[in-house]
Amino acid sequence: MKNIVRLSLLFVFVLSINSSFSQVTLKKLWESDTTSLLTPESILFEPKSKTVFVSCINGGPAATNSNSYIAKVDLNGKVTQQKFTENLQSTKGLGFLDGKLYVTEIFKLVEIDAKSGKVLNKYDVPDAKFLNDIGVDTKNKIVYFTDMRSDRLWKLDKGQIVKVVEGAPLKSPNGLFFENGKLIAGNGDGKILAYDLQSQQFSTIAEGMGGIDGILTDGKKGYFASEWRGKVWHINTEGKTQLLLDFVDAKVNTADFEYIPSKKLLIIPTFLKNKIMAYSVE
Repeated sequence: MKNIVRLSLLFVFVLSINSSFSQVTLKKLWESDTTSLLTPESILFEPKSKTVFVSCINGGPAATNSNSYIAKVDLNGKVTQQKFTENLQSTKGLGFLDGKLYVTEIFKLVEIDAKSGKVLNKYDVPDAKFLNDIGVDTKNKIVYFTDMRSDRLWKLDKGQIVKVVEGAPLKSPNGLFFENGKLIAGNGDGKILAYDLQSQQFSTIAEGMGGIDGILTDGKKGYFASEWRGKVWHINTEGKTQLLLDFVDAKVNTADFEYIPSKKLLIIPTFLKNKIMAYSVE
């Protein structure tokens, strides 16, 4: 009887190990046309309207580029409105809060009415060098964002721009999202960091990748991450990394993606290839 109990416990233990290290696979579903989404950089899904927003740089990522715009796409990759908001400057990350869409330009955080596409505010960011991704705390109504070239994290809180933290271990921070009182940031050195807003301390979730562009939860206490140069990773609960896609040789960039856990749908912007691609997560 004891042997049977031991074997049963061993089976459960092995099963739990295997489940925590289970492999993720992707299956390609669709890709958009290559004429509507020009230099797509960031993607955001808004569940109420079931709309996919895409920030399109439409040219080079410089402050002098005023041709950037935000497009609307459905969940099948069809562009429903090419220029929902236009005349923006080198758009990057996207966020959504209380009916407002937020997007970073290089030096400003832009607030947009999510129904009309009208620009409501442009917030100046002190000494901004290259603003990038956005993460939102919907409960406390705070919009967080990165300044990649100054190693800083910022927030928009009650209409005020406030510096959150700067310096090491941040190193060219790009991808960002808010999770359970922490800011999860993707570093240029390939590390994924967690910054605890209460203790004001950093910890390392994973490392060993290239410069991180996008970072999001997988809905199961793990993460997906992208490298702009063309790789997509999965990070499990143990911090172990699994390479899911590698487009480096094909010169397909993988920028600030969106993942929709309820639909197990990963949508990736390809930057210079002028299209977005969708994969089911299995």
